[in-house]
Amino acid sequence: MSIQLSGVEYTYGANTPYEKQALRNINLEIREGEFVGIIGHTGSGKSTLVQHLNGLLLPTKGEARVDGINLADKTEAARQARHSVGMAFQYPEHQLFEETIAADIAFGPKNLNLSEEKIEERVRVAMHFVGLPYEDFAERSPFHLSGGQQRRVAIAGVIAMHPKYLVLDEPSAGLDPIGRQDIFDRIREWHEQKRFTVILVSHNMEDISRLASRVIVMNKGEILLDGAPLDIFIRRRAELAQAGVEAPPVSRLLALLKERGLAVDEHAVEPEDAAANILAALPAAGRKVKTDAR
Repeated sequence: MSIQLSGVEYTYGANTPYEKQALRNINLEIREGEFVGIIGHTGSGKSTLVQHLNGLLLPTKGEARVDGINLADKTEAARQARHSVGMAFQYPEHQLFEETIAADIAFGPKNLNLSEEKIEERVRVAMHFVGLPYEDFAERSPFHLSGGQQRRVAIAGVIAMHPKYLVLDEPSAGLDPIGRQDIFDRIREWHEQKRFTVILVSHNMEDISRLASRVIVMNKGEILLDGAPLDIFIRRRAELAQAGVEAPPVSRLLALLKERGLAVDEHAVEPEDAAANILAALPAAGRKVKTDAR
């Protein structure tokens, strides 16, 4: 099972003076169980692309299918397919509208005709997922929260729907480093438990390299690169730079050391692994100096 985009093109303001083609000839399959990172400079088409994954936008040309079902169809099966793809938008305030946080998160599950007990259970689990204790936040207004807390509520609303595919558009915006780490740890844990497929749009290359098993690079409305993160960040750096995207700091550091003559293994994502690779590449005398210095 998968999400498939076949020959997809999209034009904003078609047949008007403001016409702008945002996507060109997109052929893409996101398979169930993947953790896909989508990167690219501002205006490259990332957000437009992911809005085709659940039918928020329908292609000007081509087809978007979820598990074989065309999202443009006006059928119950197409409606269910669209609902299987949950999306947390880049701007959480656009998703919040109820008087209380609990009511906002419960809105989606209510439309699934679940019992009150099941709805409350989903709300509680979703609030725990994003680090908002139910007893402290359930009855508060979502509009009296900080931007980071609003982002958490928006994500909780999507989690409560139990999506098969989870799309996150810049989910860490507005979150402090600890909050971002906590959210991503939970997302990775649930992904590893096979609760959902994840499609992550982010400008943070460290998050992408650490979490994603596959990276798609967008440039001028097209897919420029598609492959394993380290392959793209190491072997395709020149093309990545042409798209206006920098590799993660760890990858850039290791590449620089290699260019300066150190035979270091560039295959590292975490700073700790990079440090180990650097130490392993140092001459024996250099390693001894490092050890003595400690």
